[in-house]
Amino acid sequence: MKIQRNYQDLSNFIHPGKVLLIFGPRQVGKTTLMNDFLKTTAFKFKSVTGDDFGIHKVLSGQNLQELMQFCEGYELLAIDEAQKIPQIGATMKLIVDQMPEIRIIATGSSSFELAGQTGEPLTGRKTTLMLHCISQMELLHHFNSFELKEKLNEFLIYGAYPAVVTAGTFAEKAAILNEISGAYLFKDIFAFERLRNPQLLLDLLRLLAYQIGKEVSVNELSMNLSIDNKTVKRYLELLEKAFIITSLSGYSGNLRKEISKQSKYYFYDIGIRNAVIANFNPPDLRNDKGQLWENFLVIERLKKQCYKPIYSNNFFWRSWSNKEVDFVEEREGKLFGYEFKFSKDQAKVPALWLESYSQASFEVINRDNYLDFVS
Repeated sequence: MKIQRNYQDLSNFIHPGKVLLIFGPRQVGKTTLMNDFLKTTAFKFKSVTGDDFGIHKVLSGQNLQELMQFCEGYELLAIDEAQKIPQIGATMKLIVDQMPEIRIIATGSSSFELAGQTGEPLTGRKTTLMLHCISQMELLHHFNSFELKEKLNEFLIYGAYPAVVTAGTFAEKAAILNEISGAYLFKDIFAFERLRNPQLLLDLLRLLAYQIGKEVSVNELSMNLSIDNKTVKRYLELLEKAFIITSLSGYSGNLRKEISKQSKYYFYDIGIRNAVIANFNPPDLRNDKGQLWENFLVIERLKKQCYKPIYSNNFFWRSWSNKEVDFVEEREGKLFGYEFKFSKDQAKVPALWLESYSQASFEVINRDNYLDFVS
């Protein structure tokens, strides 16, 4: 089964004198998305990859005459794994500035170098698309709501990497996740950062995997890993930049009654989280199904926000008396609170939430209504 992705027609984002950047975690289908487009485009294109060191010399040298010869006769330049090419942002700026008739597509599996190099050089010259693991929105092109809900436990355990979703057996899904969650998961970090002890990354991920839905204490992580707070913060930042984890901070309009300093961390793919802790048991046999549910809903909601798009600032909310709202969206000048329940039990609205934010909404998301929340 070939999954129809949200950005099925890239022609809507490709324009002369502009760069289209496609970001996202490794193995989510960025190269496939670009190559599928190239198979059907009427543009005369040149396709290269950052894995080819011979390309580095041309695309990192910023020699205008050489670049003009390199691109001569083409309407579109496609660059896969662009983050591996030194100074690629400045080079792409030079190309589109001096050859305004050409179009560029560039994919990057990491936000490290590509984001750092393209942010300032390509201001006003780029469109950025974020490609996630397969979303429930996308799967509704292939399954109806009833069928998708029947497969819910599968997504809670094995996640939504394309190769995992299309694998034929649960054993194959687990094998793929174990392969991805090995050193391959950290490939971008190893490529762009010098780490004294790479094993610490995996140890840190394991600690985070058991704290989904909980506020994470950097001091506690530091003590458990026997490293200083500064190193923990750096590693957390690296894991976020590599699209392995993402964080939510606490919302507060009243610091005397609410907690806002610490963050919660979620895995971009819940299957990776389960691989890290080596647990592929079904939800009914687990004591962490609430954590699985929360991680799943947060990430699927972020996918929906990205693809719709829905412009929102995202938080969680907790009071000093331990009253909580799992997910808070600040958008359209309003607050929208969501409580996640794996069971179909209803949850009471925290009184302090209503007292503090009388105009805010509150909704419980459970297995009956979650598709409306994520699709």
